[in-house]
Amino acid sequence: MIKSFSPKQRRALSWWHRSSRFFSRDALICDGAVRSGKTFCMALSFFVWSFYFGGNGDFGVCGKTIRSLRRNMITPIMPLLRSLGFGCEEKLSQNLLLLTYRGRQNRFYLFGGKDEASAALIQGMTLSGVLFDEVALMPRSFVEQALARCSVDGSRFWFNCNPEHPGHWFYREWIQQTERKNALYLHFTMDDNPSLSDEVKQRYESLYSGVFYERFVRGRWVAVHGAVYPFMADDSFYCAVPDGECEQYAVSCDYGTVNPASFGLWGKRGGVWYRVDEYYFDSRREGFQKTDEEHYKGLCELIGDRPVTAVTVDPSAASFIEVIRRHGRLRVVSARNDVVNGIRRVSQALKSGEIRICDTCRAARREFSLYRWDSERHADVPVKQNDHAMDDIRYFVTTLMDSGGFVPVIAAAR
Repeated sequence: MIKSFSPKQRRALSWWHRSSRFFSRDALICDGAVRSGKTFCMALSFFVWSFYFGGNGDFGVCGKTIRSLRRNMITPIMPLLRSLGFGCEEKLSQNLLLLTYRGRQNRFYLFGGKDEASAALIQGMTLSGVLFDEVALMPRSFVEQALARCSVDGSRFWFNCNPEHPGHWFYREWIQQTERKNALYLHFTMDDNPSLSDEVKQRYESLYSGVFYERFVRGRWVAVHGAVYPFMADDSFYCAVPDGECEQYAVSCDYGTVNPASFGLWGKRGGVWYRVDEYYFDSRREGFQKTDEEHYKGLCELIGDRPVTAVTVDPSAASFIEVIRRHGRLRVVSARNDVVNGIRRVSQALKSGEIRICDTCRAARREFSLYRWDSERHADVPVKQNDHAMDDIRYFVTTLMDSGGFVPVIAAAR
């Protein structure tokens, strides 16, 4: 329940009103820490402004994906809009939200800007305004195509995001040039959200470290450097294999022939997933390569007679996926391969204790000590070395553990 708004939130809510000294601005940019209230306030402000602007208008609401947009913005804001007297109707098949207020109606089209091809989705429309939720995760071509659609007099742009690297195009083109863009820029911290308790703030601070702490807690646009998982130098993050059988088992695979192949065996016990064992084969070190069938044999030896629920595999390893599928024993899931967001999620899972690395996994422990950000690149990219166990751990967390039931199967056993 909303009890009050902070001064910065109130500014985001009212900047477009004629009584505001920011009324003449063309855009609002809100960036900063997670859980700072920027997304919710921007959504409320945007939808209310659309009726202040007029009725019978078309507006764009953009997210990385439509699914994430609904989860992060549309679903949370609709109960509040209804309580304020708005009529809300969502047409899921059309990705359309219809809002009515005092006899007027506006149409809000939902778009996902996940890649360069997404720009084609929004071509040809005429919009009165557009909101970008997590704009830093969208390609520049999509954002610029959406902005070009706003040709109605008085149309405005709305952007929110968490910080990324300082070479990011949005940081350089918009945040560093707010005056030239005639934009109002508001930087949020967790202290700008009065609904957050000190306990919740401390919990979020404990979940992040390194660059992710700087970005998501302090809200800073900083470059990556040093170890990807610096806290894994602490022995307390490793443990012995739990006694007895686990409640559930799964396997994550980063497949390689020339490069190392790394498979992790995971067991769930007491709500925690343990990486209880591993298979790691480095052809360069061993002096010979293994075939797909030989790696499959290694996978089966790793599993033994344990009842494995699913195996997730590097999505580029089509031939190995086919071998597993053809044998008909194991259920195969194509891994999600969003590297930076996956690293952030693994970091959270390790620090919160959702996953534990057992001391039997020597290759994983070695890679944790060596895995580094590529400081020579003007982007968030880890060095492509010592990353094979790191990749299979990331596949497990983002594809199997976070799916809540191992849903995204692409090649089920026959």
